[in-house]
Amino acid sequence: MNQSALIRPDWTPATIALMVLGFVVFWPLGLAMLAYIIFGDRLKSFRKDANDTVDGMFASCRSAFGRGKGPAFRRATGNVAFDDWRDAELSRLDEERRKLDEMREEFDSYVRELRRAKDQEEFDRFMRERRSEGKGDVPGFPAT
Repeated sequence: MNQSALIRPDWTPATIALMVLGFVVFWPLGLAMLAYIIFGDRLKSFRKDANDTVDGMFASCRSAFGRGKGPAFRRATGNVAFDDWRDAELSRLDEERRKLDEMREEFDSYVRELRRAKDQEEFDRFMRERRSEGKGDVPGFPAT
């Protein structure tokens, strides 16, 4: 099923209406909506960078309290076999997390490319319809 978000960072009727309504109700809401329309495409990368930064801060806190990622930071239980097993399992889980993060990034770039292709197809269709209606070429754009 092909769905597109009603409120996406673009100049859609819904976002324009929300922006105007925001300015009417309380001007900072309208300003926030305007910022979302203009800079909303950058929010995903900003959110990812912020999450990575926070994860790094908490990882350093965990290592300071003895629960870091390396075996030197983990508290020994006294059972060497259990400590080795735990280290191997935690390493395996870290590798799985890294693979999942890579797959998520690949999927995000795939979705971005699909959206770009869909936008290009819609634009091309608009230009074909415009030319077929006899309105002529758009000034500044070469005819294809």
